Amino acid sequence: MIRDFGRSRAKALKDIKAGVPMRQRAGMPKYRKKREALPTLEYTRRGFRLKDGRLLLASGIVVRPVWSRRLPKSPSSVRVYRDAVGHWWASFVVPAVTEALPATGRVIGIDWGVRETATTTSDAHDVPHPQHGRTAAQKLARYQRMMTRRQPAKGQAPSKGYREAKRQTAKLHRKVAAQRTDTGRKWAKRVVRDHDAIAVEDFRPKFLAKTTMAGKAADAAIGATKKALVEMARKHGRAVHLVHPAHTTMDCATCGARTKHALSLSERMYACTACGVVSPRDKNSARVMLVRAGLNPAGADLVSPATC
Repeated sequence: MIRDFGRSRAKALKDIKAGVPMRQRAGMPKYRKKREALPTLEYTRRGFRLKDGRLLLASGIVVRPVWSRRLPKSPSSVRVYRDAVGHWWASFVVPAVTEALPATGRVIGIDWGVRETATTTSDAHDVPHPQHGRTAAQKLARYQRMMTRRQPAKGQAPSKGYREAKRQTAKLHRKVAAQRTDTGRKWAKRVVRDHDAIAVEDFRPKFLAKTTMAGKAADAAIGATKKALVEMARKHGRAVHLVHPAHTTMDCATCGARTKHALSLSERMYACTACGVVSPRDKNSARVMLVRAGLNPAGADLVSPATC
């Protein structure tokens, strides 16, 4: 706890001395009430050890965790914490291990979107919008109304009913987050297993937060899915090419020509005025990823070699 406090305070003082703007500056650590703070403790090598599937912590504390997977190597530290739902977790820090997969000789291009989370050059690897948040929206609104009705007055301790409504809200949020993570990781594992090289749009979904598509874009969890893909590729030794997203919807994947005007979102078909090729807009963008990454499009599904 003292180590975390010192690290946070040192970072805040460093930002103050460097003159970092307030909106980017790390804040000073604050004291919290026991009821409001979520306990978290970090143990280094001298403070814990593993024996017969049990976690032995300092001061004679014995924990029998439910293991999600086998640790590849000996951990260097562990953080034990409790989430907003009341569940306890143990997060281990272990060295990264590369698990090589057999070569397939195939490549894939990936374009991110809102109607479909990911459109690829392979129809079998497209990801439709899962809508996990939309499915849970009705139940989430019910719990949030309960919190509003039971919200304590300023300076008063929250009631048992308010804390229960808050816990149910946090539980539903965690379930939706787990569903999004699970969907992204399973898809990423399938893409990495079937392809040697991946050309993916280096998409930053932050700008969508100020548009009318903010809710649907957040529910699609493009950032989390992209992160899962990059981490899965690094774990299994696959090559990932991050392609700049500028003009990817305006270029033709076959001849390389660029349209003279930006396409509106309502236009879902791409028609090249130079070579006459007509294809779905997102599919064309996915093929552009391969061309820009310097990969051979002939190694992808349903793609002919580029002429440019």
